[in-house]
Amino acid sequence: MKILNIDVSAGIQDFLSFLKSTDFSKAIILALAITIPIILGVYTEHLEMGIAVGLGALLSSPSDVTGSVRHKYFGILLSSLIAILATLIGGYKPDEFWIILLILGSTTFCLSYLAVYGFRASLISFSGLFALVLSFASLSKTLEVYEKALLIGLGGLWYLLLSVVWNNINPKGQTNQFMIQNLELTSRYIRLRGRLLENGIDRTDLLKELHNLQNDLNENHQKLREILISSRKSSGYSNFQRKRLLTFIQTVDILELAMAHPVDYENMDKILKDYPDRIKPFQELVFTLSDKLNDQAIYLQKNKIYKSAKSIGEIRLDLKQKLDSYRNEKQSIHTEGFLILLNYYEYLEHQSEKIEKIDELLVNPDLTKLRLIKSDDALKFLSTQEYNPKILLENLNLRSSIFKHALRISLVMMVGYCIGEYFSFQNAYWILLTIIVIMRPGYGLTRDRSKQRIIGTVIGAIISIGLVLLIHNVVVYGILGIISLVMAFSMIQKNYKTAAVFITLSVVFVYALLRPDVLNVIQFRVVDTLVGAGLAALGNFLLWPSWEFLGIKTIILQSLKANQKFLMEVNSYYLEKGAVSNSYKLSRKEAFLETGNLSAALQRMTQEPKSKQQNLDNIYQLVVLNHSFLTSLASIGSYIKTHKTTPASNHFKNLIEAVDQNLETAIELLSGSEVDIDLEHPEKLKEALDFFNKNYKALVEEASTFNMSGNLQETQLIFTQLKWLLNLSQNIVSTIYKTKFIN
Repeated sequence: MKILNIDVSAGIQDFLSFLKSTDFSKAIILALAITIPIILGVYTEHLEMGIAVGLGALLSSPSDVTGSVRHKYFGILLSSLIAILATLIGGYKPDEFWIILLILGSTTFCLSYLAVYGFRASLISFSGLFALVLSFASLSKTLEVYEKALLIGLGGLWYLLLSVVWNNINPKGQTNQFMIQNLELTSRYIRLRGRLLENGIDRTDLLKELHNLQNDLNENHQKLREILISSRKSSGYSNFQRKRLLTFIQTVDILELAMAHPVDYENMDKILKDYPDRIKPFQELVFTLSDKLNDQAIYLQKNKIYKSAKSIGEIRLDLKQKLDSYRNEKQSIHTEGFLILLNYYEYLEHQSEKIEKIDELLVNPDLTKLRLIKSDDALKFLSTQEYNPKILLENLNLRSSIFKHALRISLVMMVGYCIGEYFSFQNAYWILLTIIVIMRPGYGLTRDRSKQRIIGTVIGAIISIGLVLLIHNVVVYGILGIISLVMAFSMIQKNYKTAAVFITLSVVFVYALLRPDVLNVIQFRVVDTLVGAGLAALGNFLLWPSWEFLGIKTIILQSLKANQKFLMEVNSYYLEKGAVSNSYKLSRKEAFLETGNLSAALQRMTQEPKSKQQNLDNIYQLVVLNHSFLTSLASIGSYIKTHKTTPASNHFKNLIEAVDQNLETAIELLSGSEVDIDLEHPEKLKEALDFFNKNYKALVEEASTFNMSGNLQETQLIFTQLKWLLNLSQNIVSTIYKTKFIN
């Protein structure tokens, strides 16, 4: 059901998820941090002091996001400090209009520019901008500016104290929340792959959903890496952390194993079209694995033993018996079809082992015999943010998206202030608040937020009018105002449209406490939002816009370099065998992350105006080719890891060299070098292809479903993937060559 373009059912689902998350506990902490000082202020007849302390808590809260506890606490303190400075700057501004305008622009630029240090820094920057705008509003009538600034700082310390207390009471909450989310997302991912096995269906929407789930899982894994690995660094081992870290490692392996075994569904449909019943038992096992992961999430959430059902081992045994019967039937499927099913069964076998391992980790109280990766090795897998001051100087140019954003938002804020002053808006600072909340470095997100803010404000205005007409109790107004404000700040990162509704409600209820003409306040609120949202969208379109086509080449380049590095690690692993090295794991992780970054950039590009989607078809093709290259490469690595393989021949090395050379050519093209494009196969490459073709055909002729050697399975998978890698790398080069990138 939708009302004014808001999916009500989705909103309810988001709200229920919010109640189960650590964001809800954060909302409770924020509510206490705001209300307790205000209540004390009322009791001691120093209401404005109580409001200032509550405001300080509010301004410190945005940086309290997922991550290591140490980073959280540091972020809260820094947010409080910057809020104090912004309050002093805005509070002691002179009366001259042009000097005020200059102070507003320069301070906004400096605060926004802090975002070069990453996501948490951008939230700290937002706290400063929020404090600056509120200082321009001059809401306090009795407090001196320095008194208000000190009380805001005290509010930050008060919020930090509550956070520390809550973290000590519930130290496992954050970890469990993201681990539950991880298991649920992984369960959905596995089930979706099972649905894709259905013969003859239109898989377009399912594949798109699978891709989105993959991106969600990558984001979840990044957060869990920081939580689990950073906590080990700061507080050492605990039985709980050991279990969660080992469980996390298994879920990462599950995703990477799935990505390393892409299924050619069309080819499978074609080969098995006369045997549609053969795939059903495989689908049953996939769904059972998905259910087991979901049951494990329920176990973590409710601490109850998950439902008993037919075990994975029993279903796997049934499937193995069916596979053996396919092998022994007189009218059996031909060799290639059986190889497809055999390879898929081995994939499911490895997945089920990992899921059964999670079972053991959850119920086994004694983990003393289980080994963990060393702390130094673990930290290598953590993406850390560098805070070198040189980064500020390196980004001080129009090639930096953050520099352009800081410049853009400062100019738009100055324009918004001028409009508010010239037209004598009742609460001109609402325009500025709308601008700082909506504006983002990318056009697509700013445009979407503008729409969501307008819709949310209109809905909030309609709801608030109804409540104000029905309720005439200032105590109720105060309670509803605080609840709305807390809900708004808690949901602003996840569901901005809903957050906008609560922002409007909180503003209206606060003003209902102070002014009798609250209906006029609602009217001005809507007008100011429209002006601020319009300025934000227009500013992102006109002022040094960060169109994705201007920077997509660099993102493609980084992804290709990561894939090339992973290619050489797979090559070394095949040559040397043995245990999987950390360098292999790190290169694999970087390749997956860079591929995810490229997919995200393409998604942002599709949200931009059609006129700015330059080379979209070619870039989409490059994203698909790059993703296919990575999954094919990971498939080879996974097979080597789980099977005893023959020594690598010179023909294998020649094929790898050819693929590597194609990637190098693509990288040189993207780097601006003049390269002669020659995709013809050199003589040694032709010899390698002929060798593998003849060897594979000979093995197929010798084999049958009754007698199938491991060499045939290895040759079929390795040779097929190598030919595919060669073809993909050639297509990458030719696509880059014909794409006219903007430098």
